[in-house]
Amino acid sequence: MVKAYTETPVIDYFHLESSEGHQLYIETCGNPKGQAIVFLHGGPGGSISAKSRHFFNPEKYFIILFDQRGCGQSTPFLSLKNNTPQASVADMELIRQHFNLESWMVFGGSYGSTLALWYAIAHPKRVKHLILRGIFLGRQEDIDWLYHGGAGQFYPQEFEVFQAAVGADKADKLVNDYYHQMIQTDSNIESFRNLAKAWSDWESGLVTLVPQFNQSQDVSSGDLSIALLEAHYFANHMFTEDDNYILNHAQALAEIPIDIVHGRYDVDCRLVGAYQLAQACPKAKLHIIEKGAHSPYEPAMFNKLVEILDQI
Repeated sequence: MVKAYTETPVIDYFHLESSEGHQLYIETCGNPKGQAIVFLHGGPGGSISAKSRHFFNPEKYFIILFDQRGCGQSTPFLSLKNNTPQASVADMELIRQHFNLESWMVFGGSYGSTLALWYAIAHPKRVKHLILRGIFLGRQEDIDWLYHGGAGQFYPQEFEVFQAAVGADKADKLVNDYYHQMIQTDSNIESFRNLAKAWSDWESGLVTLVPQFNQSQDVSSGDLSIALLEAHYFANHMFTEDDNYILNHAQALAEIPIDIVHGRYDVDCRLVGAYQLAQACPKAKLHIIEKGAHSPYEPAMFNKLVEILDQI
């Protein structure tokens, strides 16, 4: 059992002004003279937490964590204004420059892996190493897997409950219909919160090796941001006309060392995407976790990620 780095306090936190009125919430911890590494949370619409720091040896790493646009403690909360992968790539460059870093390592899981790859494609000279988990390539087939019946083949009853809750008669129209409901509904009223809860419960139930579909009626701020921002990105095809953007630009990643950690039983993001990425990148190493699913916090996945970070 690899020890988690649970006793890592935040040494600084602040908001950094970005474009279009966005204020990015940033935390730093670890060794300011150590190897800089940035943590990218998933979603879109997730956020950082105390657990986000547990992967990194605080004596070895200078750890930078931030909430992406519209979520977590970044403001304005739930803002869709220029909330795109391209804008988040620019935000990462703003953060790197703020800390006067020539380059850094990038750690990201789920949509965090998507953003990490978009960033590395745009700025390959700024990336020393990519540590990626639960690969999501952002293609239409990856979105369809989640919301048009793929993952629902594993959990048909739960998917039917989800469809009914969001009022979608046909799975192939679910994302677009849902998104239009969300953007036409005031975020302060109960119907918006109920829609958000249904979306968040469906996806969060898929991430562990043994499914844990949420029975709680409480609606968190994370439920709201995950639901709205994922629908915003997915209904808009990840804001790119190139459906296979990452693999079609994989040549930009050719010189970057990449460690890819993916659970064999990841129902949220399919293993085939991680395999295709590893095949396209000559310096990539794929670690398939036989007792792993999507969550990085279950033992087998967590242990491998910490092991890699300790050994780099």
